[in-house]
Amino acid sequence: MRKNVFVSSFTGKSPHQGRVEVVERKGVGHPDTICDNIAEQVSIALSKYYLDEFGAVMHHNVDKGLLIGGIARPSYQGGKIVKPTEIIVVGRGIKERNGESLPVDEIAKEAVHKWLKQNIRHLDAENHVITNVKIRPGSKELIELFERFGKGEVPLSNDTSIGVGFYPCDELEKSIQKTERVLNSAEVKGTYPFIGEDIKVIGIRNRDKIKLTVAMAIVDKYILSLSDYIDKVNTVKKLLIQEISVDYDIEVDINTADNYEKESVYLTVTGTSAEQGDDGQVGRGNRVNGLITPYRPMSLEAAAGKNPISHVGKIYNLFASDLSKVMVENGYAEEAYVYIASQIGKPINQPQVLDIRLKNKRIDINSIKIVADEMLNEMTSLWKSVIEGKRDIA
Repeated sequence: MRKNVFVSSFTGKSPHQGRVEVVERKGVGHPDTICDNIAEQVSIALSKYYLDEFGAVMHHNVDKGLLIGGIARPSYQGGKIVKPTEIIVVGRGIKERNGESLPVDEIAKEAVHKWLKQNIRHLDAENHVITNVKIRPGSKELIELFERFGKGEVPLSNDTSIGVGFYPCDELEKSIQKTERVLNSAEVKGTYPFIGEDIKVIGIRNRDKIKLTVAMAIVDKYILSLSDYIDKVNTVKKLLIQEISVDYDIEVDINTADNYEKESVYLTVTGTSAEQGDDGQVGRGNRVNGLITPYRPMSLEAAAGKNPISHVGKIYNLFASDLSKVMVENGYAEEAYVYIASQIGKPINQPQVLDIRLKNKRIDINSIKIVADEMLNEMTSLWKSVIEGKRDIA
């Protein structure tokens, strides 16, 4: 067993045991989440192309990206887009092989448009969005580190980085995830098509009471008037109170910036504030567990868009989440926290430190280290689930 795997008891208070707790989630149509998902889809598309063409995923990182909001004129029964949203995808990749250019930029643009079409219903990816791809060749040193994977060897870490994970989520965290997922579910969209994809939820628990503040973009073409808008928002509020069942008193506020007297309300043409009200950037949103949890340990790494082979900024955060879940679901702990740090140039499955902290009366250190060892050995296959689209990054 590896000497740099440490197991200890977690002795502090869990967030749900404190008087106050705050959790946030940015939904699929939030500009930051759009950027994360686009970056990830570009990475997946490039990985598949490299794999098909050359038999191995080649070096790339497309974890930088920016969304510049456009200009829109929403109005009851339907407004218009005045100036398109601009999306800039930035990163590094192999763009030439044996003297021939590779269609990296074209693949990236296609991935961007495909994701937008599939996820933002009222955004016309061809006419409402301008996509700029700024992918350049990677550094010689990082490409050389990466080539180990193509030879069938354990990939070398291309960064010194930190991954963090915890499990399970508590009641507030679950309610935040469920709120956004309910509002963006196909079933709810079918019944309430006026709900846009841009949903942001912040939950605050004060003792045994939870208050959810929801920012919910409303698609203007489904709204007849101010009174119709108010009725529809109140309908959604009732829906959420019914759907979000927790062991706490729950209160829901929606679009609290609305001013009904001035008839200033959250109307959009496309269902996302990206059309005018907000800009976005990769890495500013949810962590790999889909949440922003200031009362829990978090990594600031932008996992989205990083290559799934050697970039530990992605791999280690996914691994930490997986290992913490295994610890709980296999009965080793009631609650688990995992911290893992890499060293650039060293095999990805040989971290500098893997620190496992568990909440339990009795900890079987030897058995836990065996499980951790087994999962580290399997780390080199984690990339497969990523490019198959089985891992949520945002």
